[in-house]
Amino acid sequence: MDLQAAVLEPGRALAAQTVAYLPSLLAALLIVAFGWLLAKFARLLVFRFLLIIRFDMASERAGVDDVLVKADIRQSPAELVAIMAQWAVGLAVLLTAASVLGLTPVSELLNHVVLYVPKVIAAVVALILGLFVANVLAGGVRTAAANAGLAETDVLAALTRYAVVAFTVAVTLEELGIAPELVRWAFVIVLGGACLGLALAFGLGCKDLARDWMVRYLDGARARRKSH
Repeated sequence: MDLQAAVLEPGRALAAQTVAYLPSLLAALLIVAFGWLLAKFARLLVFRFLLIIRFDMASERAGVDDVLVKADIRQSPAELVAIMAQWAVGLAVLLTAASVLGLTPVSELLNHVVLYVPKVIAAVVALILGLFVANVLAGGVRTAAANAGLAETDVLAALTRYAVVAFTVAVTLEELGIAPELVRWAFVIVLGGACLGLALAFGLGCKDLARDWMVRYLDGARARRKSH
């Protein structure tokens, strides 16, 4: 009898634990099934929103499409951001399911990942918008420099673009939490160098204009003295 009890007791305990665990397992499965639908809906919603605000057009002007083509990535930037949103919702659902099942280590790991995904999405959006602004400002500087008769239009435009790109990269890395102090110092150095180069280029480009203005001013002063 003792031998029979010793053999059957572990099986009974396992069966009891399994029966007690079934409600949590069913709840986790329902959460995953509902979460999968919610993640698909989130992807569609984000993609439609990005189409409305013409996100792909901004990313194309920022040069992101060329980078994706070189990397052999067929999805558009809007599709990539929508996929990230889908994964964010999916990870949140898995986190909830792991918590229901009592899987504490898995739940903690997923919690860290879920908290980091929005930062990645924000960093990608900031990078694309920053590159777009860099190209727009560079084009504006090139046009203004050409209208002013400056010869170094490409240099001025390039310096403007590099300054904005440096700022964008700094913001992106800081958003991701990658060596924020190092990023700040690197940004200060790069921006300072860009401003110095811009000042030198502008000074060299305007030297002829300044000389012509001084010549006209001196000629006018001599003419006034002669008239008196």
